[in-house]
Amino acid sequence: MNYVFYDFETTGRDSNWDQIIQVGAILTNTNFKEIDRFEARCSLQPDIIPYPKAILVNKSSVKDLTQTNLSHFALIELMIKKFKSWGTAIYIGYNSISFDEEFLRKTLFKNLYNPYFTINNGNKRSDLLNIIRANHIYYPDSLKIPINEKGKLSFKLDQIAPFNGIKNFDAHDALGDAIATIKLAKKLNIQNPELWQASLLSANRESANNEIENNKLFCVTETFFGKTIPFVVSFICHHPVYKWAQCFDLKHDPQDYINLTQNSLEHFMSKSPKIIRSIRSNKSPIIMNSSFISRLNEYRHISNEELIKRAEIINSNNEFKITVEKILIKNASEKEELSSQEDINFEETIYQSFSNNYEKIIMEEFHLSNWEDKIKIANKFKEERNYYFAEKIIYEENPSILPKEIINKINRRVAKKIFSTNDEKWNTIPKAYKDIDDLRAEYEDKNDQNTINTLNNLNNFIEDIEKKYQGV
Repeated sequence: MNYVFYDFETTGRDSNWDQIIQVGAILTNTNFKEIDRFEARCSLQPDIIPYPKAILVNKSSVKDLTQTNLSHFALIELMIKKFKSWGTAIYIGYNSISFDEEFLRKTLFKNLYNPYFTINNGNKRSDLLNIIRANHIYYPDSLKIPINEKGKLSFKLDQIAPFNGIKNFDAHDALGDAIATIKLAKKLNIQNPELWQASLLSANRESANNEIENNKLFCVTETFFGKTIPFVVSFICHHPVYKWAQCFDLKHDPQDYINLTQNSLEHFMSKSPKIIRSIRSNKSPIIMNSSFISRLNEYRHISNEELIKRAEIINSNNEFKITVEKILIKNASEKEELSSQEDINFEETIYQSFSNNYEKIIMEEFHLSNWEDKIKIANKFKEERNYYFAEKIIYEENPSILPKEIINKINRRVAKKIFSTNDEKWNTIPKAYKDIDDLRAEYEDKNDQNTINTLNNLNNFIEDIEKKYQGV
């Protein structure tokens, strides 16, 4: 199966409220040889106020945000068409599972496309950052990891790539970062092919679950606040609600827990360090077989015989598994009661519910129709959020076909959003002005006139947005 290495540049870090402004993607074969590539930028959506720091990091200009040939919707339309033309592939980014994948999913969702493109129709996904973190645990001397100013290991792409001899790429440019990701992946595959192949075996939920269920004990890594920790675990069950694999950490002796009452076991399950690890098999975990246990200092005080014995106790104790499932159901129910009381916006509902087949047919019809017919098709949606997204797309792309009352309604909604003085989840004009002032002071101290000019241009641009929506 071919690979697609990709990266996005965005207006901020919140995938619900910020937007993609640049896409870089390269299709390769399994030998990392390029077959095709896609690169494009788009203009800013009218209700998006970019975070000034993000714009500095990805080196965008006001011209980039306003005078590109593509609108945001047109970019997504072009991108998904290209991705489909490449056939089935494994989609790989750098920190993509947590960042780029979330932007991709929520962007497709808000533009009425299938948000799960990279895991549907034979596609798979992986994340080179997670692979490199695991590589540092199992093969600590194979890739050099730089140390940051705080004396900690830095796995940032723009630092780790040049530290390992990869220098001919444009950092924080979508295509440049995709190129660096390919070169790092190729280097890692040459050095440690067993790890690379293991990462491919868990590139979708089904194959990851097979690896988890078919190994009595295995190694897995988790990262907390930048620190990656290995665990030797044994499978208990799948979470009854969230479907994540629940595995017992064999650092603990299961004899201390298997005969506890439900209340007592729940007490210990809530404590730290956790006796049960949750492995999100839909997020491409790196699963290594038991031969790698000898490489883990954290488990060297326990013999292989004892680890095998502990795994067998877990595997053979059905009553313990049933008790764990009951606790998980109880905790999930309590969490659901709390979350159901939260007031959320349509943009945040991707994981709340799935559109049915009727809605999906209308989405397809919406995309295939010309602009004059889109408002009629939008009225066919029964889900309010899908109509909301359709109306918003038309407003941004071809507002002249909308009735004046709808345009006025959306103008007022945009104004309310961007002028808010509350501490919102999205960026607002007041917050952007403050960030620009703070950054100006920082770069004036550094006597960096180019960056100050960029900030001044961004300030002028935001003033123009402010004038446009004042008094609507």
